[in-house]
Amino acid sequence: MPIALLALAIGAFGIGTTEFVIMGLLPEVAGDFGVSIPTAGFLVTGYALGVMVGAPLMTALGTKISRKNMLMLLMGLFVVGNLLSALAPAFGVMAVGRIVASFAHGAFFGIGSVVAADLVAPEKKAGAISMMFTGLTVANVVGVPLGTSIGQSLGWRTTFFLVAALGVVGLAGIAKLIPDIPKPEGVHLVHELAAFRNAQVLLAMAMTVLGFGGVFAAITYIAPMMTEVAGFADSSVTWLLVLFGLGMVGGNLLGGRFADRALMPMLYVSLGALALVLAAFTFTAHNKIAAAVSIALVGALGFATVPPLQKRVLDHAAGAPTLASAVNIGAFNLGNALSAWLGGLVISAGLGYTAPNWVGAILAGSALALAVLSAALERRDTRHVHDGATSEPVRVSTARH
Repeated sequence: MPIALLALAIGAFGIGTTEFVIMGLLPEVAGDFGVSIPTAGFLVTGYALGVMVGAPLMTALGTKISRKNMLMLLMGLFVVGNLLSALAPAFGVMAVGRIVASFAHGAFFGIGSVVAADLVAPEKKAGAISMMFTGLTVANVVGVPLGTSIGQSLGWRTTFFLVAALGVVGLAGIAKLIPDIPKPEGVHLVHELAAFRNAQVLLAMAMTVLGFGGVFAAITYIAPMMTEVAGFADSSVTWLLVLFGLGMVGGNLLGGRFADRALMPMLYVSLGALALVLAAFTFTAHNKIAAAVSIALVGALGFATVPPLQKRVLDHAAGAPTLASAVNIGAFNLGNALSAWLGGLVISAGLGYTAPNWVGAILAGSALALAVLSAALERRDTRHVHDGATSEPVRVSTARH
């Protein structure tokens, strides 16, 4: 794999840290600003919605400049947003900082996916994409637990200052390692928008929303669930997030490897198993060992869907993949926002901290149903094309002998 992928992984590491670290710090942030846990959960929802809105806007801007310069601009925006969060005097200001940082997220991973895929041979594209996303998953093994621990001991603001510093490192890595890739010739916003007329692109995005939404339904409220239900100490949330991150790393690498061989079967297995594990998590959350195993499995199965779904969007948006790729990253975060909101809703309704797990199971099961539908439509379209290509009109002779 090209060393340039390391630069993308570094940027992904910083973005992954800021996206996920807030979940381990929700009690501290809520206590500091005097808001409830479900209200603090809007910092997750707001970030996710910002990714969804920012992805197409920033990617549209990216059609005007080179991809390398756009990636550098996005990392600069990421740094500004995290500094604003760290300095926020009120909850509303912190929410604005989270949204500013989130505007870098979708376009970075969308443009980064295209760059990563262009750096390798066609049969290695999913593997290259998974290498970039490894930065995001490793953030959950190192960045998020460390940030959570620092936030609990030195204050959550310190964590966001350090995340901003990570963004500076990512910016430097992109400037040094990414080749100066020019803006694609002849590609305009209207061409990028044409990809959204493809039903398979839209179905892949819907699978993204529902499948990864299932993960976030459970993980958004992992801190109160593990301390209030499973009986873990507050300090244990850090190593539980390490387990989640380790699962993400393994699932992401497996998803990248097998998506290049059997993409749809990989989706069937990962989404079906994710739905089952989330449903079981409603009950395993009451036992420390079972809860820890469930957390690791949710991370692994959830991120096993990322490379195949991203590759499926790139495959079906061939010719103008940048916007579709970025919007699919926004779709991941739309799922995050939807599930964080639904999770807070069922908790506020008095159904308990384990209730978001069965919400996640329903979302993941719905994604599996869409995967089956997508494959069926693809088989039908392939059969029609094949039939049309092989059939020949019957010529009837009208000549008189």
